[in-house]
Amino acid sequence: MYRVGIGHDMHRLVEGRPLIIGGVRVESERGADGHSDADVLAHAITDAILGALCEGDLGVHFPDRDPRWKDADSLELLARVIWLAGERGFHVVNVDATVMLEKPRLRPHVVAIRENLAGTLKVDCDCVSVKAKTGEGLDAVGRYEAVTAQAVILLEQD
Repeated sequence: MYRVGIGHDMHRLVEGRPLIIGGVRVESERGADGHSDADVLAHAITDAILGALCEGDLGVHFPDRDPRWKDADSLELLARVIWLAGERGFHVVNVDATVMLEKPRLRPHVVAIRENLAGTLKVDCDCVSVKAKTGEGLDAVGRYEAVTAQAVILLEQD
């Protein structure tokens, strides 16, 4: 049996916060604001997995009112959800994700991001697709006010 999940996340960009995407710290004037490290890509993938498992969303499992998750490493949260998928008898087949960020350009970081995610997801790097897009000057992404990510994941029953 296969399960498909879709995830989406968005964070406001602010000065004084690091910009973490797929576990990679990206040099930037602004970083993502959030309770955890605000890794928009890890959050979108985590939500996609939880959706495929019919297990709610990120806020159900890691509420932002819980001090345990303050400044949490989002790859660790993703790893916990991968463990949950394994407990439910599923493993990741592949993920396809898109990050929307006006600047800085993510192309130089995509290989490292894919490698980080592949390690956490327990798949080969060629099973992790990460695309980077800009907002073309439109909406909150285009105005350099926000970063968003979308992810689709395929799980297979063991």
